[in-house]
Amino acid sequence: MVRFLFSQILLLLCTCSVYAFQIPAKKDYFFEAEGFEHLGGWVIDNQAASVMGSPYLLAHGMGIPVKDATTRFFVGSPVPIPYRLWVRTRDWTRSQGRTESPGRFEVLLNGIPTDTIFGTRSEEWNWQDGGIVNLRLGQNTLALHDLTGFEGRCDAIYLTPDLNAAPPASDFKFRSKKLHLPPVQDAGTYDLVVVGGGIAGCCAAITAARLGCKVALIQNRPVLGGNNSSEVRVGLSGLIRQQPYPRLGELMDELGGVGFWTNYEAQQDTTSPRSQRILSILREHPEKLQHNAGPASNYEDEKKLKLIQSEPNISLFLNTEVVGVKMRGSKIRAVTGRSIIDGSETVFRGKVFADCTGDGNLGYLAGADYHVGRESRKETQEPSAPEIADQLTMGTSVQWYAEDAETPQPFPECPWAIQFTDSTCFPILRGDWQWEAGLDLDQIADIEQIRDHALRAVYGNWAYLKNHWKERDAFVCKRLAWVAYIGGKRESRRLLGDVVLTEQDILNQVKYDDASFTTTWGIDLHYPEHIPGLTEAPFTAYSRTTPITPYAVPYRCLYSRNINNLFMAGRNISVTHIALGTVRVMRTGGMMGEVVGMAASLCRQYHILPRAVYTDHLAELKTLMEMR
Repeated sequence: MVRFLFSQILLLLCTCSVYAFQIPAKKDYFFEAEGFEHLGGWVIDNQAASVMGSPYLLAHGMGIPVKDATTRFFVGSPVPIPYRLWVRTRDWTRSQGRTESPGRFEVLLNGIPTDTIFGTRSEEWNWQDGGIVNLRLGQNTLALHDLTGFEGRCDAIYLTPDLNAAPPASDFKFRSKKLHLPPVQDAGTYDLVVVGGGIAGCCAAITAARLGCKVALIQNRPVLGGNNSSEVRVGLSGLIRQQPYPRLGELMDELGGVGFWTNYEAQQDTTSPRSQRILSILREHPEKLQHNAGPASNYEDEKKLKLIQSEPNISLFLNTEVVGVKMRGSKIRAVTGRSIIDGSETVFRGKVFADCTGDGNLGYLAGADYHVGRESRKETQEPSAPEIADQLTMGTSVQWYAEDAETPQPFPECPWAIQFTDSTCFPILRGDWQWEAGLDLDQIADIEQIRDHALRAVYGNWAYLKNHWKERDAFVCKRLAWVAYIGGKRESRRLLGDVVLTEQDILNQVKYDDASFTTTWGIDLHYPEHIPGLTEAPFTAYSRTTPITPYAVPYRCLYSRNINNLFMAGRNISVTHIALGTVRVMRTGGMMGEVVGMAASLCRQYHILPRAVYTDHLAELKTLMEMR
């Protein structure tokens, strides 16, 4: 009997020991929404990450609730523990004085909605208290359940057993600690590191790689092409194959993106094999004539991706935002990229770097000289410059289009949007480049506000046409097919080089010995359009264009004057605001990228920096531009 009791006590002690081992200390759980296992219909928006602290998930359903985003996590405790739920979100229309909250969503814990509706409290990004919840032993699921389809947004979710603690607003160290991020990875050393995977960046990377450079191409979105991607849908403009280097621009044929200006080129010489090929494509696919805001297939994301992936000298890093630089004197030694999905970081070392971000982000981080806004006439002597310098820029377009449906298509009222009348509404089915906002705001710091204002215009106009316009019967069987949520920018920072191109350089055909790519687009400048009867800030723009004779831009506009190993290509090159009006279009930017790639190959060959290409090896650069 004693032996039996002793065995039972021993068994009980062993059981308690195992049970105690299974009960960990109370822990908290932190989730970046963009890192959810399944995004459902939610999309990752990182346009404002440098301002608000993180990418986030956006419920971009154009008025139809999107599918749930979901993730799983494991709880090892065998007893329920009360947790406080926090969700970092914002009410994106509250700052407009509206009490309605269009971006409402729920958090589902194990399939059951918590007691709070999120996206309803703060006009700024902040943590919204979700109340007390209980977790269960084993696997748990979290879901973001959209209620409206109108841009609900979630940055992060935090579950803590400390019922009195609120997480800090935007402390990345806090996030890193909670996410248990891996050590920073080393991507190696490259001859050229290209930051920005738009047209200019792709052309720079491909050209340098084909000339023997080991290249890293870093892009902060899941697709390549920038404004010429399916996310933004701006057609390729500007003529290629121009004197003095008529082979510059041939790479554009490989990248794809057929549009109006390709058709225009083909019409100029209908006998060439290339023109015949273009015209044949357009006959078979007339939808490709839609230059802006066309079908996703017009922008050929996959063609760009396959082309980059086929280059053995290019290492491609998508969904990676460059967030830091390491300097050695006036040279960039390395850049740090952060995944917009899981927050992990990677270091890229390089000999020379190219800022093809559009916003001049790499140059800004490195301390490059730059300018924003319009210079004064006294400063530049440009005839079109204003008397007094200001911060006006060209804006961001949020394009959209509608299409026919076989049945009536309802659309909800949008009291939080811009309110239209019969005299102020736009009875149209497509919002092209003119749907442009934020020209008097900071295109970097205010980009979320700019994009949101444009969305309020699109949704408000469409709601009025569907529900109130005097001829609304014409819109009964129309539905919104696509609205951009990534804004198409035209202007922000311009990095300054050894030459700052001006309006009079172009109009007077000033010849530089380092003439390189040729710009053909007119000096096309945009201004905010005020619509009579509307008191809201402008959301459309108009253009004033000065025609030009094709002009070859100096190579010295393509490298920084104070960061010695930094190239730039795209809309952030060394030009004035006025001169930007001609060079900013994407075929022209692609040719810039080609020239940068050629110059980078000379940097590799001779162990020199970008300026020395001009001072010591200009003849060789010209030879490369002739040969393409």
